[in-house]
Amino acid sequence: MIDDLKGDESWRMFRIISEFTEGFDKLADLGFAVSVFGSARFNAGTPYYEKARQIARRLSENGFTVITGGGGGIMEAGNRGSSEVNGNNVGLNIELPHEQRPNHYQKISLHYRYFFARKVMFVKYSMGYICMPGGFGTMDEFFEALTLIQTHKIYQIPLVLFGVDYYQGLLDWLKTTMVKAGAISADELDIITVTDDVEEAVSIMIEHRKYKEKLIREAEGSAGK
Repeated sequence: MIDDLKGDESWRMFRIISEFTEGFDKLADLGFAVSVFGSARFNAGTPYYEKARQIARRLSENGFTVITGGGGGIMEAGNRGSSEVNGNNVGLNIELPHEQRPNHYQKISLHYRYFFARKVMFVKYSMGYICMPGGFGTMDEFFEALTLIQTHKIYQIPLVLFGVDYYQGLLDWLKTTMVKAGAISADELDIITVTDDVEEAVSIMIEHRKYKEKLIREAEGSAGK
């Protein structure tokens, strides 16, 4: 029995490696990409779905690849908005017992069994996050990025919370409870923007891309000396 369990663990390791390998191979040449997160439970025609669709369309019109979780709701809206203007978009699908069914708007579709492997792809290939209203999964992705930035495990990327009414209570709690208790510093919240404005969310990503392009030019210039 113990040998059988060891065998199962070995095969699981190979599955994990294969998920990373496929992701690295398929996403290596994405260019500048922005992840759009949100609930699978907001269907077409609902306000947040349509806003996510607009955001994805505007991101693609400005040359960004749009990355989503590949499922329905806000994820579908992200892939759909991008595809409507022939933009490049990715769906990082996850196997779940309910809710997660791949949407048919994905240009590049990857499938994951393991959440942590999928989250690595989001962090590695996104230069910014736009978090639409969502549930535990959306919060997980948002706080994962926030934690990695706080601990300097990744460089600082813009984090946009879209939906003032939805997210303001969370931000108020972070300030009045966590900051007040000394668990976090007030300036650690400065990288978060909360907005209801599609163009503001997109312009934040455009400005960050300009900054990244400047750093790349400077690095190339230094290397050529």
